[in-house]
Amino acid sequence: MTGYSRRIGEIESFRVMALLAEARALEAAGRDIVHMEIGEPDFPTPEPVTRAAIAAIEKGDMHYTPTLGLPRLRERIAEFYQQRYGVSVAPQRIVVTPGASGALLLALGVLLDAGESVMMADPGYPCNRNFVRFLGGRPQVVKVDARTDYQLSADQVEHHWTGQTRALMLASPSNPTGTLLNEQALAAITRIVAQKKGALIVDEIYHGLTYTKDQPATALSFSDDTFVINSFSKYFGMTGWRLGWLVAPEAAIADIDKLAQNLFLAAPTPAQHAALAAFDAENIQILEQRRQQFQQRRDYLLPALRELGFSLPVIPQGAFYLYAGCEKFTDDSFAFAQTLLQDAGVAVTPGRDFGDNQPQKFLRFSYTTSMERLEEGVRRIGELVTK
Repeated sequence: MTGYSRRIGEIESFRVMALLAEARALEAAGRDIVHMEIGEPDFPTPEPVTRAAIAAIEKGDMHYTPTLGLPRLRERIAEFYQQRYGVSVAPQRIVVTPGASGALLLALGVLLDAGESVMMADPGYPCNRNFVRFLGGRPQVVKVDARTDYQLSADQVEHHWTGQTRALMLASPSNPTGTLLNEQALAAITRIVAQKKGALIVDEIYHGLTYTKDQPATALSFSDDTFVINSFSKYFGMTGWRLGWLVAPEAAIADIDKLAQNLFLAAPTPAQHAALAAFDAENIQILEQRRQQFQQRRDYLLPALRELGFSLPVIPQGAFYLYAGCEKFTDDSFAFAQTLLQDAGVAVTPGRDFGDNQPQKFLRFSYTTSMERLEEGVRRIGELVTK
C-alpha cells in the first residue's frame, strides 16, 4: 500500500484522549488526578437495568434482534415520548442503534450526498463534523457565542443557508456548552429548514439532564419530518452498553432499515433487553436523584470557577459541562490544560476539540465526578493560578 484515503486525513483525533492517556499514566505512577475531562457519568448503571440484562442473558436468547430493534423496546421509547413530552410518536418511526453515533450515521447516510453541506454550530461536538467528512460531505460551521447562548439562532440559519446546504444539525442541550434552545427558537428554526426544503437533525442525547423548572420540549413537538437522536448513555447512565435511538420521518424508515442492515445489522441484543427496564418507575426515580446531584455539582462549580477568574457568561441549563473562558490565565488553552494536569493534577478538556471558534480561549470542565473531588479540583486550580 502507498497510502490511505484522503478522507481519513480530514478526520481529527480527540485531543482530550491524549490528555486522558497522560492522566492515566500519572495515576499509574502514583499521582492523584481529579478527572473533569470525560463526558461520562460517574454513576454505575442503575441496578434495575443490570438486573434485567442478567435475567435476559440467563434465558439464553441472545440472537440477533430485528434490524430496527426489539419491537417492545421501540414501543417503550414511544411511550416515553408520550409520558414525558406529551408527544405521540409511532413506534415504527423509532430505530434502536449502536449508540447515538449509530443513529447519526444512519441519519446522515440517508440524507447526504458527496459535496453537500451540513450546517452546525461552532463550538460543537467534534464527531458531528467528522461524520459529515467521512460521508464525503462538508461541515458548514457557523460561529456562535454567549449572545445566543452558544446556539444557532433562526437569523443565523436563514443567513448562512446556501444552495449546497442539505441539512442543519442542532444539539440541545449541547456539548460542550450545556445550553438549550428554547421552544420559540426551535420552532422558528424548524419552519426555516422546512421552507428551505432541507433536513433538520437534532441531537437530544442530554435530554433528561436538564436543570430548568419545566421539561424542555423535544424537537418532535414541532415537526414529524425532523430526525431526532437520543441515547441511553447520558441520562440513563448506560455508556458502555452502546445503545441509542433515532426517531425519523416515516418515509425514511425503509431506507434506514436497508442501511442499518448493511452497516451493523442490529444493536447489541443484551443491551436492548437491559434497556427495557430503563423506563420503569423504579429506574426513573434513581435517574432523577442523580440528575439532582448533577445540578448540585453545577451550582457549586460554576460560581467557584468564576471566583477563580474563569469567564462563564452563560449558565448552562443541561448536560454536565461548563465551557469556561481561560483568557485571564493563558492564550493557549491546550498548553494550560497540560499545565493543570502536570502541575495541579486536574484533567480538563481544551477548547480545540470543539472547533475553530477561538478554541485557545476555552476549557471544558465536566462535573461527572463527586462533589468532594470537584472541591479538591477547584482547590488545586486555585493554588496554581494564584502562584
